[in-house]
Amino acid sequence: MKKTNIILLVVIAVAIGVIVTMVGDFSTYETFATAREKEGKEFHVIGKLDTLQAMHYDPIKDANLFSFYVHDKTGETRKVVFYGAKPTDFEKAESVVLTGKMNGNEFHCSKILMKCPSKYKDDQVVVSNKQL
Repeated sequence: MKKTNIILLVVIAVAIGVIVTMVGDFSTYETFATAREKEGKEFHVIGKLDTLQAMHYDPIKDANLFSFYVHDKTGETRKVVFYGAKPTDFEKAESVVLTGKMNGNEFHCSKILMKCPSKYKDDQVVVSNKQL
């Protein structure tokens, strides 16, 4: 075989290896039950803020500790501990995506992604009511 053919095969093998490695890192949205089964592994959990339970954030005592409760897509409620500042307008979020790990009965998250309501949602409702 020629040297160019060997080099081409090595490059293709490395590319396949990189693709296989990256596919293993893609994650889907899981539930607290799945995260509890594989404690210590990082998951993305999607859910809604439980507004009936208290949120705890005391910036004077510890500005990098925020805890709250979330219902996942199966309805299970867990306490979530976030080591960071409380996000602005957190209470207004329609849903949250939490990236983190289960630690006992608590979900310790390192990242919060909030889905906030559309500012045009109310306008659309008003327009549809006027047409009726």
